[in-house]
Amino acid sequence: METLQNKTAIITGASSGIGKAIAHHLASHGANVVLAARRSEKLKELSDEVKKDYSVDTKVIETDVTKKEDLENLVKETKEAFGSVDIFVNNAGVMLLSFLKNDHVDEWEQMVDVNIKGVLFGIHASLPTMIEQESGHVINISSVAGHEVFPSSAVYSATKYAVRALSMGMEKELSSTGVRVTNISPGAVDTELTDHITDGDVLDMFKGRSTQTLNAEDIAKAVTYAVTQPDYVDVNEVMVRPMQK
Repeated sequence: METLQNKTAIITGASSGIGKAIAHHLASHGANVVLAARRSEKLKELSDEVKKDYSVDTKVIETDVTKKEDLENLVKETKEAFGSVDIFVNNAGVMLLSFLKNDHVDEWEQMVDVNIKGVLFGIHASLPTMIEQESGHVINISSVAGHEVFPSSAVYSATKYAVRALSMGMEKELSSTGVRVTNISPGAVDTELTDHITDGDVLDMFKGRSTQTLNAEDIAKAVTYAVTQPDYVDVNEVMVRPMQK
């Protein structure tokens, strides 16, 4: 297992859930972490936690991944502070499950903007630096919903299939550049993602249903596994599902 000492990791969607857990895990392995999300107060709290628990540097940059210029600024400020971008975690995402017949068009657009365009903007901002360095690791957080579709997930699954397609294309295009790419597909994780679902039919469908879930730390461990492999090892895809009781 490789050390992450003196490496710099950018994590989008770092203010809670999987992003927050990834920040802790990468910092625990020696990486300096750049925390990006819209909720700057939560990022500052996380920054304080990380600095207290690990001997690494942190930087908080308020970022809206739907804005290309925000991602460009995120990478620019990271390079100014740390000199390199070694890991870029495209983690920011929304899961607004709804049935197509209920016509939640605004929510469809929001998922496309965050889950697809946000990832593309992250790639756009970070990839030139990694290619120039001849090293780097892009982590794209997809979902089990990017492998299969269930009722109410049609649009969400479409965005996560897109993330997987981007990851597969990047693997092929970047294989000789020194830049590694990993697609992580979590199953159900205990985070606040489901708190934002507004479709009453979906809420009724899940009401009273007991589902085994993963912890955010389980996904963070998968990310850490991928980025701590020797530089000749490229872990392309990891799917992490909860065991069903």
